[in-house]
Amino acid sequence: MRARLLPQGDMTQITHELTRMGYHASEESTSHSARPLAVKLIGVPDDTATLLSHWLRRQGTAWWHSTSGATAHTTDVVCGGPPALFDELRQASQHEPKFRAVVDAMAQVLASQKAAPTLLQLGSQSLAIGQRTYVMGILNVTPDSFSDGGLYLQPEQAIKHAEEMLADGADLIDVGGQSSRPGALAVPAEVERQRVLPVVREIVKRYDALVSVDTYRAEVAEAALDAGAVLINDISAMRFDARMLSLLAQRHASVVLMHMQGTPHTMQQAPTYRHIIDEVYGFLAERLALALRCGMTRQQIVLDPGIGFGKTVQHNVELLGALASFRALGQPLLVGTSRKSFLGALLEREVWDRLEGSIASAVYAVLQGASMVRVHDVKPMLQAIRLLDTLQHAPGSALS
Repeated sequence: MRARLLPQGDMTQITHELTRMGYHASEESTSHSARPLAVKLIGVPDDTATLLSHWLRRQGTAWWHSTSGATAHTTDVVCGGPPALFDELRQASQHEPKFRAVVDAMAQVLASQKAAPTLLQLGSQSLAIGQRTYVMGILNVTPDSFSDGGLYLQPEQAIKHAEEMLADGADLIDVGGQSSRPGALAVPAEVERQRVLPVVREIVKRYDALVSVDTYRAEVAEAALDAGAVLINDISAMRFDARMLSLLAQRHASVVLMHMQGTPHTMQQAPTYRHIIDEVYGFLAERLALALRCGMTRQQIVLDPGIGFGKTVQHNVELLGALASFRALGQPLLVGTSRKSFLGALLEREVWDRLEGSIASAVYAVLQGASMVRVHDVKPMLQAIRLLDTLQHAPGSALS
């Protein structure tokens, strides 16, 4: 059994989740509290779900809905009510043992939200979370990336482009030596190293910039950290290389943990989910918990729902619409929509003509809680993001 905390007080998100479960919630059914505590419990044993529904029905301020779970003899339950509901359920669990697993699952997600870091540690520097949005500039030193393959393959070309992005206001540069476009095949680790290391080393040396490296290989990550990188952007969330987790924990390095179904070569062949939000949320929660158990800190971890990585157009739209749900995990969120194919499908635009869609989707992601956006076009993106930050933090703003 696991739990997912729905955005507190966001009745649009809560009602949407209830509707997906087959229940058309009326305003009266969820209006017992101005900011209700709403939790989705996933994989509740049927007998526990029955007891829980009876208990919730007896609470004059509680509401709930359930539907069949992913496996036989389990049920998914959304329950909600005033914030005191959890304390009442915890007290009830003292007399009903079947409630204890429910309470433990709910306690875990509530604790994650309360433990949210206020700083992201990147080497000797730290970025304040929540005060403004950070812009990560994409630097692909590859011949075959989906939108700019070959443009920056030579080190001097790459370094010049990094200089331009930094001058345009990028907060950090994300260097990638292996394409992760749909259908891409892996290159040898030594090839990836040769592409990445000279560029990382020179960007740090010339501009004293914050550099991230997009890799899932521990040997490339280790060499990049030695060259001055401060963040490892791992599309596999440390699954593809068994050494990655121990390396990052030992080096006190920071990481982006991203969700991806399959591998870059297979991810777009037939992506399927029973419930895209539950599954991505559960995956990120599990990888976060593993990293924390192995010695990493919350100040070192960024989460990325993986827009475009093993998702259909509709999956990507749903993920963007539900980004607020992932804030319950307590970690800063990185979102990358820049020039991606789902924008082309929605707007009927080729890869070189997706700037407006990239800006709109990034702005929407920030409104939903993203702390950082990964972009190709730094200058126009930064103008939109900075204006949004200003409006969000203006006194009395409805966006805050």
